[in-house]
Amino acid sequence: MQTSLQSQVTFKGIGLHSGIPVAMTVRPAPADTGIVFRRIDVTGDNEIAALWSNVSQEALNTRIVNAEGVSVATIEHIMAALSGCGVHNAFIDIDGPEVPIMDGSSAEFVAAFVKIGLVELEAPLRAIEILREVKVTRGEAVAVLRPSSELYMSFSIEFPDPAIGAQTKAMSLANGAFVRELCNSRTFCRNSDVEAMRKAGLALGGSLENAVVVDGESVLTPGGLRHGNEAVRHKMLDALGDLFTAGAPIIGAYEGVRAGHALTNALLREVFSDPRNYRLVTCAPWQVARLPGAGLSALDLMAVA
Repeated sequence: MQTSLQSQVTFKGIGLHSGIPVAMTVRPAPADTGIVFRRIDVTGDNEIAALWSNVSQEALNTRIVNAEGVSVATIEHIMAALSGCGVHNAFIDIDGPEVPIMDGSSAEFVAAFVKIGLVELEAPLRAIEILREVKVTRGEAVAVLRPSSELYMSFSIEFPDPAIGAQTKAMSLANGAFVRELCNSRTFCRNSDVEAMRKAGLALGGSLENAVVVDGESVLTPGGLRHGNEAVRHKMLDALGDLFTAGAPIIGAYEGVRAGHALTNALLREVFSDPRNYRLVTCAPWQVARLPGAGLSALDLMAVA
């Protein structure tokens, strides 16, 4: 069955790139709504469905735009939380142009959703089953979706800073795995890139409180890393959020090598460009039981790795 939240919850913070204070309320929604953002500070057409076709391909975040040019940026962390908690339908009312960054991860969103709980809706759950390999590349970056019986993810990154270096992780995202292993992994950047981003009008709300900043062998963020491989875990968190813009859970294996937001969106566009690549299936009970968030409980949150 499809799900939504039991009740609404509000988050307040600043946008990572815009630096603008924002309030965002995630509300229950009826079956077959999907995830829809509503810019309540905008008159006229203020709704934007969180779908791959509405994504403006950008390197450092995922931004969705409607036909009137109304947009919401940096949706990937809240989308990952919704996907990882098994929330299929929600209205997200927001009074600014960017989702609040919180601590740079999905942890605060996840904790709120687990506390509120979900409600089952009287509608079957449909998922997107990958039928054959689809691959996109840009330089050394690669993103692939392959057939699988569940959502499985592998990711590899490599950075010159020894504090990050080369990292690889692979895991099934069934049940509460996202919550236990990925949800508290924070966005990261190299200190050498911060000034360049700010000159480009980005990372204006970034700080050591909402991002892991590394400089060579050093981690500048107080308290250091939450995981030795926190960087690759966050890349997987981002990828899960970006994949949820498919409009339904994906049944398939995702592989990312140095992949980012734009490449994952390009992958979804390639998938949906040919009906031989996928099919929409009504999930059998055993398939529902293997989706992210199925059977999630507060114990999963307590067991964050």
